[in-house]
Order: sequence, then structure tokens, then C-alpha cells
Amino acid sequence: MTNLHLTLDGVSCTLPDGRQLFPALSETIDQRPTGLVGRNGVGKTMLARILAGQLQPTSGRCSRSGNAYYLEQTSLPAATADVASLAGVHHILHALERIEAGSCTAGDFDIVGYRWDIRQRLMHALQIHGLGHLDVHTTAATLSGGEAMRVRLIGALLSDADFLILDEPSNNLDRASRRALLDELQHWPRGLLVISHDRQLLNAMQRILELSALGLRSYGGNHATYVEQKEQEHRNALRQLEERKLERDREQRAMREQQQRQERRVARGSQRGRQANQAKILLDRQKERSEGSTGRLKKQHAELSERLSNRVMEAAKHVAPDISIHIQAPLDTKSRGGRVAGLDGAILPFLTGPTRHIDLHIGGQQRVGIVGPNGCGKSILLKVLAGKLRVVQGTCAVTLERSYLDQLRAGLPPACSALDSVRANNRLLSDSDLRMRLAQIGLEAQQIVIPSERLSGGERLKAALASILYADTTPRLLLLDEPDNHLDLPSLNALELMLQSYRGALLIASHDDMFLDRLALTHRLHATQTGWSMTPW
Repeated sequence: MTNLHLTLDGVSCTLPDGRQLFPALSETIDQRPTGLVGRNGVGKTMLARILAGQLQPTSGRCSRSGNAYYLEQTSLPAATADVASLAGVHHILHALERIEAGSCTAGDFDIVGYRWDIRQRLMHALQIHGLGHLDVHTTAATLSGGEAMRVRLIGALLSDADFLILDEPSNNLDRASRRALLDELQHWPRGLLVISHDRQLLNAMQRILELSALGLRSYGGNHATYVEQKEQEHRNALRQLEERKLERDREQRAMREQQQRQERRVARGSQRGRQANQAKILLDRQKERSEGSTGRLKKQHAELSERLSNRVMEAAKHVAPDISIHIQAPLDTKSRGGRVAGLDGAILPFLTGPTRHIDLHIGGQQRVGIVGPNGCGKSILLKVLAGKLRVVQGTCAVTLERSYLDQLRAGLPPACSALDSVRANNRLLSDSDLRMRLAQIGLEAQQIVIPSERLSGGERLKAALASILYADTTPRLLLLDEPDNHLDLPSLNALELMLQSYRGALLIASHDDMFLDRLALTHRLHATQTGWSMTPW
């Protein structure tokens, strides 16, 4: 299909609580690979769902020249989910199985359509993407976050959609998988919209759309070009605002001087009239003329002042607000020594390779970055240390003063608000203090009281972080599984600063070397082909 497009015509979205997520948007997304950026919570996911036809806008219209496939952000899979459902082809496979068992139902044939070879295509794709050890019935719960994302991406690429809309597709992917994703997308022949904070991925795009409170703005070129244009825009907007302020001040001085001259003329005229001993009727007429002239002048000045003020306010609208993000360190930041975690002769569950065996001892001031490819056992290791899984063999001794943040933020109940989650773990701080801390990490007053399932991925991460970092009992051991996923750049910088100031033991898994390098880590725990290796950072 030629001239592929997704078109927004006056599209707006208002949340159930009455808050407008974004104003009327009008834009056409063509076949150029396009990145969609914006701060956490600005409405990128909601806009993606509208573009994909999963959600109707509050007002306006969205039209498509073909079918769109939307790959949502990583979410907790259902307990019964398998590889086929992760890839989004389970309904086709089920229909095929019924047909192979003798079904002649027209609905089954409609579901399959022309995709009779979908099982073979899926297995072939798993094989070439390094997931040949999986089959369509493999339980999703046994996969790492990166493996699950790779399966979901395979499903998207097998969809044969006219438009792919991918929401944070590089989250949870290791370095090799990110390179493979980049290569796949660069060879994708049809429409592509990528929502991401991944600068490397965004630099492969040909166009960037920025969603903000001001609306949707288009920038030609990749992310690096977008950053340059944004910086130039910001400088121009500041200069324009300063010029408007100077113009207002200059005109206000001129109006004050004009008003003072008018007052002096009136005073001199009154004085001459009295000295000339004019009749009262003449003096009264002169006074009326003066008052009329003064009144007209004041009205003109008021109208001009209003125009000047409006010009300043209009210029101010184009200056991006400086929304600072601040994550406070845990309440007690005193460093403590002693061992906080130990694995002796341990065999980790669900693993079959060399990394299933581990001996590990963590001291109270060690800061360890866990690195390695998807499926090597990073998340399983953190779950064992968090007490979520048991070792198959050996011993595991870990301090009870620990906090754990998993990839899917499962510790944040979907029906629970951010404020309730933080309040449940903290009885020392007042509600106003807790609200202030949530506001500092970028959660607005309306966002902290709604169910967490209605928050964006970045907002859920912030709420989950707050619930463990602001607990009454400060953790001696902090276990973080890819906490940098979903965060916009200001929030990521704030997280880096907070973790730098945290003085307990830290084990953190991430595929972002730049992020890890900024955390003042002491050791690297590397999953290699021969097993786990601990080396100085």
C-alpha cells in the first residue's frame, strides 16, 4: 500500500477525572520512521492507542490508510500466558488447531486468513533471534523480561501490519538484542512510530514528534537534530520573551511620562484660569475638557498595557517550563558494614547454563552492577536475594532490611494509588510530606490518588520507587531490576543522583552502561559463558 498515513484531525483526550491530557492535535504521520517523545505522563501511550484504533478520542477524528499494530509497554503477563500469546498469534494458532482437528467453522477460517504458515514463521523467527529453545507453549513466566520483549517484538514484525506503533520497545533488551531491534526496524518497509526515551533508537528515526502540554510538534531529522533544534528554539523563545518584557517596560515608562505631562498641563491650565479671574462657568468647562482628555488617555494606556501584557504572556507560553525532578535519598543514609547477602553453593531455579551455579557474598557498602545478556539469570538472582524465589540447592542468607524493585513493578498493586502505596510503608511522615516527595519526583496531585494501573509506565516506576525508598525502615540492601526503563531523561538524572547518595549495599541490573557508570559502583557481576564473574567496576 502506498501513501501510508495516520492522520489526527483536532484529536483531544480528556481523562475520566476531567483532566485534559492533551489539547486538540492535528498531524499526519507518514511512512517515514518517526519517534514520539515527551515527559512521563504527558499522554504518549494514550495517543498511541488512539492512533492504533484501540481508543476513541474525546473529540476530533483519527483516520488510517491501513491497519496498525500496537505493541504496548511491558506489562505483567497473565498466569496462563505462553509464547504464542506474547507474540499475539495464539488466536490464530488455536483456530489452526481446531481446523486441523476437523473444524469447518467459517469463523476459524476467517481468523487464520492467509496466515496458514504462522506456526512455522514464528518458530523460524524464534530460531534466528536466538530463542530457539522456546516453543509456542513455553510459559511466559519462565522468560526473562528481555526474552519476553523479544518474543513480543517478533509478533509485531510477523503481523504484516501497514503501521507498527511500538511503545518503549527497547526496554529490558540487552545490548545484542537492541542492536538486532535497530537492524530490524531499519529494514521495516512500511509505516513506523516508536515511542521511546532510548537515544540510540531515536537517532535511527527520520522524524521526531514531541508531545507536550502545548500540543504536538514536528521536528525533521533524528533525535540529535531534535535536541539541537529544541535548544535553538529555547534560546529564541527566551530572547523573544526578554524582548517582549523590554518592550512592555519601555512603553510603560513612556505612558507614565505622557501621563505626568498631561497632569502638568492640566495643573498649569487650572492655575492660569484662576489667575486670569475667569468666570466659574468657563473654569468648569475647562475642567471637563481636561478630565475628558485625561480619561481618554487613561483608557488608551489601559488598552495598550493589556496588549503588551498579552504579548508577554504569549511569548512565555513558548518557553518550555523548567520542571525539576528530585528524588530524596532514604530517611536513614548512614552507611553500615557487615555482610548483607550470601549465596553458598547455590543453584538458581529455572536456569540450565553455567550461571545456574553461584557463590556470592555482598558487604554492607558494596555497590554492584549486574550485567549480561537476556536470559542469563540476572532477574532470577535478584528474585532469590529478594526472597521471591528459593534456590534449588545450597544456602541463601540475606538481611531482612532489603527492598526490591522488579521489572514489572509487581510490588505496586494496580488498584492502589501512589499515595496509598507510600503511606502503607511509611507511618513517620505526614500526608503533606509524602505528597511533597511524590510531587518532587514528578507526580502531580491528581496522579497520586488514582489507581496505579491508570498511570504511565514512567509514573508507575516513580510510584514504585517512592514506596520502597521512603519506607520507615531504610533498606540495608537495595535490589533494583532495570529501574531506568520507562523514565524520561530528567527523571533518569534524578534517579542517578539519588542512587549516588544512597549509602547501603546496592545490586542493580541494567543494560545501559552510561547509567551504570554514573552510580559510583564498586563491582561488576558479569554473567559470562563460563559462569558468574565478580570484578572491580
